[in-house]
Amino acid sequence: MHDIRIVPSRDIHDAILDHYRELSFSLDLRLQDMFRRDLAIETEPGAQEILEDMLKNAVIAEEQNIPPCQDTGTQVFFIEIGNLVHISGDHLESVINEAVAEATEMLYLRRSIVRDPLYDRVNSGDNTPAVIHTRIVPGSEILIHMGQKGGGAENMSRLIMLKPDATPSDIIELVVETVVAAGGKSCPPIILGIGLGGNFESCASLAKRALFRELGESHPLPEYARLEQEILLRLNETGIGPQGLGGNCTALAVHLETAPCHIASLPLAINIQCHSHRHLSFRI
Repeated sequence: MHDIRIVPSRDIHDAILDHYRELSFSLDLRLQDMFRRDLAIETEPGAQEILEDMLKNAVIAEEQNIPPCQDTGTQVFFIEIGNLVHISGDHLESVINEAVAEATEMLYLRRSIVRDPLYDRVNSGDNTPAVIHTRIVPGSEILIHMGQKGGGAENMSRLIMLKPDATPSDIIELVVETVVAAGGKSCPPIILGIGLGGNFESCASLAKRALFRELGESHPLPEYARLEQEILLRLNETGIGPQGLGGNCTALAVHLETAPCHIASLPLAINIQCHSHRHLSFRI
């Protein structure tokens, strides 16, 4: 018999709030290394200058506590709760949204969320409600993935219901077509999250979850790792380049996640992430 671990909801609130400054102002060091890597192989002078500016921007943002991009986006949470954890106190979604609202005020983040999508597009004023995904996993810990998803890249994302006889080549062509159509609107160089399988709603979630993988980490199955690399190569042959102004560096990484699916289906979700890739993970 395993002991149940009691986690006060206030501890979750405080931990999220404590991580918000890093999330909002500090770009992943691996991301900055990718900028340097691509700067070393970029041949277009304009693209080189843009990548240099992105590196300078990352330093200024962290030093001055300002967002590397003014669009601090939709607040996205993927939370894995151990089956031996009991959260006491206030409802989980309430404490997450409370932390988001406090962080928005404390850090002067841009307010980007409207309460109604169509008829009454009034700004909520505090970036709530956040988009929250939870699942129960084995164990006695809580794993929290936090992200800020800007509107430009998100708007250029796509979900396609393919026929089950679609080939890897078909998938590559659709991904390339989507990124080319986005052009500079997605603020490249991009990180691409791809979901393959599942159903209509779970495939899109897979694509978003893929963005929280460690940057540049390959899929554990060799055939999918090769597919990721083939897509990355093709994207960087498009010539879109940083900020869509031409160059060799259009994408920094491609992360693909899969799930079983219906015999008559093959969903494909393409979630584009801009170069200002704000995400972090921590455990409680």
